[in-house]
Amino acid sequence: MLNPSVLNVGVVCLSLLLTACSSNEKREDFAGLAQNELSTVSNIKSSQWHEMNNVATVSHLTDLIADPQLDDLIAKALEANPSLQKTQLTLQASLWSIKSQHGDSLPSVEAGFSGSKTEGSNASYKANLSISWEADLWQKLAKAEQAATKTLASDEALYQASRDTLVANVIKSWLAITAKQHTIDIEQKRLTLLDANEKLILKRFRNGLGDLEALDESRTSVSQSKADLVEYQENLAIEIRNLQLYLGSNEPLSFIANATYPDVSLSFQGLPQQNLQRRPDLKAAYLAIEAADLNTSVAYKDMLPSISLSATFSDTAESPSAALFGSPIWSLLAQITQPLYQGGQLKAAAEIAKLKTAQAYQDYRDTLLTAVNEVENTLGQERVLSLQKQHIHDALTSSKKNLSQYEKKYRTGLIEISDLIDAQTTMYDLEAQLDDIIYKHLSNRVDLGLALGLGANE
Repeated sequence: MLNPSVLNVGVVCLSLLLTACSSNEKREDFAGLAQNELSTVSNIKSSQWHEMNNVATVSHLTDLIADPQLDDLIAKALEANPSLQKTQLTLQASLWSIKSQHGDSLPSVEAGFSGSKTEGSNASYKANLSISWEADLWQKLAKAEQAATKTLASDEALYQASRDTLVANVIKSWLAITAKQHTIDIEQKRLTLLDANEKLILKRFRNGLGDLEALDESRTSVSQSKADLVEYQENLAIEIRNLQLYLGSNEPLSFIANATYPDVSLSFQGLPQQNLQRRPDLKAAYLAIEAADLNTSVAYKDMLPSISLSATFSDTAESPSAALFGSPIWSLLAQITQPLYQGGQLKAAAEIAKLKTAQAYQDYRDTLLTAVNEVENTLGQERVLSLQKQHIHDALTSSKKNLSQYEKKYRTGLIEISDLIDAQTTMYDLEAQLDDIIYKHLSNRVDLGLALGLGANE
C-alpha cells in the first residue's frame, strides 16, 4: 500500500502538470507575422527605391549637410529641447521600474523590533527576521521582467525617433530661414526696379509721353511689392522663432542666413535591407508586440499554482541585546497556492492580454504602411522636384535672355515700357519660383532620409 504522504505529493504534482497544460493555450505568433510582413515589403520595394541616382553615401541625418553652424544648432536642440528631455526622463523612470520588477524574483527580507512594558512586570523586547521567496516555477516572474525590458527597449526606440525628428526639423527650419531670406532679397530687387520704373513713367507722364493709367498701374505694383516684402520679413521672423522653439530657448539667435543653399547629399547605396529596418518607429512597434506577447504569457501563468517559501526567526527577551543576539526560535513554511475561482478575472485578463497583442500587431502594420507611404511620397517628390528645378532653370535662363532683348528694343523705341515691365516681372517670378523649388527639393531630401531611417548621430 502506498504511503498517504507520497500519494498526496503525487496528486499535487499531477494537478500542477494538468493545470500548466490547460493554461498554455495556443496563440498567434504576431512577432513572426510582423517580421514576414516587413521582409515582404522590403523585397518588393527595395529594387524600386534603388532606381534613384546616387549622390553620396550617408549614414546619419547629420551627414546630409556639412555646416559647422548647423551642427551647433543641432547640438543645442538635442541638449535643451524640453519635449526631448521629458522623454529622456520617462526612459530613466522606466529603467527604475525594471529594477523594481527584477526585485520580485529575489528573496524578500524584513526585520522588526519592538518593546513593551506593563505595570508590575519587566520590560519585554521582541526581535524578528523574516525571509520570503516565491519560486519562479513557471518562469512567470522572468517573463514579466522580460516584458518590462522589451517595453523599455520600445520606449528607447521611440526616444530615438523623437531625436531623429527633432534633428530633421532643425535642418529644415535652417533651410527655410535661408529660403525666406532669399525671398526677401528677390523681392527687394523687384521693389528697387519697380521704384525706378515708377520714376521713369512719372517723368514720361510729365513730358506728355505716357498716360495716367500706366502711372497708376506702376504705383499699384510698387505698393503691392512693399506689402509682399513686409509679409516675407514677418515669415522670416516666424521661422526664426520656430527654430528657437526647437532649440528650447527664447534667446535671440545670432547667426546669418546662408547666401546660397548647401548641398544635401543622399545615396541609396548600402541600404538593401536597412531602408526600413533602420526606422526606430518600426523597431518600437515590433518590440511592443514582443512585450505584449510576454505579458500574455504572464497572464496565463497567473492561473497556475504558485509556490512560496518563508522562514522566520524571532526571540523575546528582557533586554534589547538579548532579543537581538540571543537564541531565536525559527520556523519554516512552504506554501502552494492554486487559484480556483475569482469570478473569471484571470481568464478575462488573459483574453485582454491576447487582444492587446493583436492590437500591437495592427499598430505595427499601421506603422509599416505609414513608413512605406512616406518613402514612396518623398521618392515621388524627389523625381518631380528634380525635373521642375531643371525646367524652371531653363525657363529662367530664357527669360533673362528675353529681358536683355527687350531692354535693347526699348532703348531703340521698338516696344512700350509696359512690355519691358512684363518681361522684368516674368524674370523675377521665375527666379522666386526656382528658389522655392530648390528649397523644397533640399527639404524633401531631409524627409526622404528620415523616411529611410537615417537618424541623428549618437
